Amino acid sequence: MENMESESNADRKFALPVDSEHKATEFRVYSASAPHMRSFHLSWISFFSCFVSTFAAPPLLPIIRDNLDLTATDIGNAGIAAVSGAVFARIAMGTACDLFGPRLASSALILLTAPAVFLTAISNSAISFLLVRFFTGFSLATFVSTQFWMSSMFSAKVVGTANGIAGGWGNLGGGATQLIMPLVFSLIHKIGATEFTAWRIAFLIPAMFQALSAYAVFFLGQDMPDGNYAQLHKSGEKHKDNMSDVLYHAVTNYRGWILALTYGYCFGVELTVDNIIAQYFFDTFHVNLHTAGIIAASFGLANLFSRPGGGILSDIVAKRFGMRGRLRALWIVQTIGGLLCVLLGKVESLSASIVVMLVFSVFCQAACGLTFGAVPFVSRRSLGIISGMTGGGGNVGAVLTQVIFFRGTRYSTETGITYMGIMIICCTLPIMFIYFPQWGGMCYGPSSKGLTEEDYYMKEWSLTEKENGFHQASMKFAGNSKSERGKKVESAPTPIDGTPNI
Repeated sequence: MENMESESNADRKFALPVDSEHKATEFRVYSASAPHMRSFHLSWISFFSCFVSTFAAPPLLPIIRDNLDLTATDIGNAGIAAVSGAVFARIAMGTACDLFGPRLASSALILLTAPAVFLTAISNSAISFLLVRFFTGFSLATFVSTQFWMSSMFSAKVVGTANGIAGGWGNLGGGATQLIMPLVFSLIHKIGATEFTAWRIAFLIPAMFQALSAYAVFFLGQDMPDGNYAQLHKSGEKHKDNMSDVLYHAVTNYRGWILALTYGYCFGVELTVDNIIAQYFFDTFHVNLHTAGIIAASFGLANLFSRPGGGILSDIVAKRFGMRGRLRALWIVQTIGGLLCVLLGKVESLSASIVVMLVFSVFCQAACGLTFGAVPFVSRRSLGIISGMTGGGGNVGAVLTQVIFFRGTRYSTETGITYMGIMIICCTLPIMFIYFPQWGGMCYGPSSKGLTEEDYYMKEWSLTEKENGFHQASMKFAGNSKSERGKKVESAPTPIDGTPNI
């Protein structure tokens, strides 16, 4: 029976060309063919809905602040709460993806957090406002399932592009909500509702959008090119992994921790700016609420092309320079982003601030796309947890940055922005310590010991597991990831029999 299933999957036809793992080797953004491109569109739309919900409050803060009598500290705490809940949720989401698949993990979390968005409409104090923002923020963990899903559907040659566009278009929700919520609020207010009632009714829109996206992912999505986890486990085509082994190989891989740190100061900074930028322009340059929302939206809306651009750039440099090119491009782009952030805190005119903010947004978000051009290669067996660790690092960076620089009145907002830029530059430096023995790192070439892709990925499996054939998916991945050697990087040769020397 298992052989028949394997044969049928081997003969299965896909709308896109695929590799030996049935991952798509091309990315066609205008296609909605199942399972690859349908999964792409479901992932970014559902993630977009979560971003809209999580950051629906900041553009309406001047109204909410007056209605709930919020202090600067209350607003800062609520902003921190919105991104802190997702720290552990993202790690848990990575584990859930490894064990149950991205479709079930994603749809469950989106549906479970939707009630918090509905309840925002009845919050009546600083505490209740903080709590609804905290629980709504859990939905940002769907970023992990989005990246895991794309890494499961697209091959090494285009995974950076797929991850970048899915993540970027999802993050676009942070900018879109800056436009959507003031517009919805204005329409409801013009119909006849008071300001303090209109903002509450407005929250029903993102709440319904989020709930509908959860059902779409569950009923229309598919975990892997060959089917859902449950059916693949039942047929024996996919090994049902042990959580302790998956966790062990994730937490003992130092590359994941470094990427979590650096991601804290690209995506973490993006989350921070989403929380502070509308109020910053409203208070500092005395623009009206609608204008502040448009300016703030332009930062997040850059995700339409900036984060995807980072992912595409990662794939382009990898074709010529391999993994070393991906790491170098990440360091350069994120460091430039840090310098621009410092400059943003120094400029004093409205026009100059807008221009610098726009350029800064491109580099900041492109660095996010570049990060997840490298993440899929850190571990094959523990991809979900590695993605969760990295994504969680983004939220940790956002929390620390907001606690240190934007909570209370210790620093002015412009001073906090300057110091945030300095932290970006410093926390990007550890990228130079990431080293893959089969490909090399930012500063050094591959190991002289002749280690191969198979050597690297087979270390995650015990001898007994390999005898039972549980490692076959990792072997296929190792073969497909030879493209990370690049044309200019001399990597170790693969043994003639394809068997790693372990």
